[in-house]
Amino acid sequence: MLTIESLTHLGMGRASDGRSLLPRVLPGEEVEVAQDGTMLIVTPSVDRVAAPCRHFKSCGGCAMQHASDAFVADWKRDIVAKALSARGLTPEFRDVVTSPAQSRRRAKLSGRRIKKGAMVGFHAKGSDTLVAVPDCKLLEPALLASFPALEALTVLACSRKGEIDLTVTDAPLGPDILVTTEKELTSQLRVELAALANQHGLSRLVWNDEQVVTINPPAQDFGGTGVVPPPGAFLQATRHGEQALLQAVTEITAKASRIVDLFAGCGTFTLPLAKRAQVHAVEGESAMMAALDRGWREGHELRRVTTETRDLFRRPLEPDELRHYDAAVIDPPRAGAEAQIETLAASDVKTIAMVSCNPVSFARDAQALVDAGFAMPWVQVVDQFRWSPHTEVVAAFTRK
Repeated sequence: MLTIESLTHLGMGRASDGRSLLPRVLPGEEVEVAQDGTMLIVTPSVDRVAAPCRHFKSCGGCAMQHASDAFVADWKRDIVAKALSARGLTPEFRDVVTSPAQSRRRAKLSGRRIKKGAMVGFHAKGSDTLVAVPDCKLLEPALLASFPALEALTVLACSRKGEIDLTVTDAPLGPDILVTTEKELTSQLRVELAALANQHGLSRLVWNDEQVVTINPPAQDFGGTGVVPPPGAFLQATRHGEQALLQAVTEITAKASRIVDLFAGCGTFTLPLAKRAQVHAVEGESAMMAALDRGWREGHELRRVTTETRDLFRRPLEPDELRHYDAAVIDPPRAGAEAQIETLAASDVKTIAMVSCNPVSFARDAQALVDAGFAMPWVQVVDQFRWSPHTEVVAAFTRK
């Protein structure tokens, strides 16, 4: 008999034998593990719930469906709190915001040919076994409705023994799909794909880095401004989570008239903030900057937005370049933004809104700002990645 003492940051249970890491368990539970690895929950936790999705046991897309929403929210907040505490930081935590079920607007699925046609889904945990997920509780209904199109694409794009990646994004006038495959795009295949896109009502279909057809531009709404992102471009995982992050960023920068948006992407924050402030958007991908600029030029009642394509890891904005701005918004990739944080810390910028998808790099960057004289009045966890170990966080930094 083993007792689960705690969970790792990936949701694995640390057992009382000091060695075992067990999946789909909760602290305080007593479990028996047979020699073949099967596990019996002898004493369940009061936080244990029935998994809402029938695919949970086989699919690797979710890790925490066996836990109550309240438990998962506390667990994710504690992950961030521990990362900060390890660096001597103890800010106030606001309530966790969790996106509802079936709200994921973008997903990267895999496709494989089978005898009866094709299978589309997620892989089993730690395996190359593909699991069909027709009743997935993560994805928006519109994404689930696109599965027949994804299966038809798999038949055309996949070899008999191979596998392809299918990135599908919900758009107002039909799915936006990026196919990643080793198969060559021939003239005949292009004709077949165009017919498929029309048949299934796709807004855009892209084959590797080549656009096959755009029937309706797959615009995303950023604060009332439409932007057509490049194929496969970064978007916040859910509209609900995006709005929670935007609300926090808007509150933090409310008094600023000139804002710099670092790692701006396609304008998730830039364009809504431009309703009341001038914004300079900086991003390493030129296609994203072009999409943002086009959206701004076609938008209405927005203040001036300027764009700059720049690798902020190698060439962060320097303190003299930052002197023009009252506030900065920064939303870097998982590695964080150590070099850019260093120059922000040395600048005269008085307010920073930081968004992060990695508690460890977030804590490192937060400590650098606090050491430079910033206060961190509050932090908020925004759980866009429901039932997964992934954690998103937004925090306010103000000069003392």
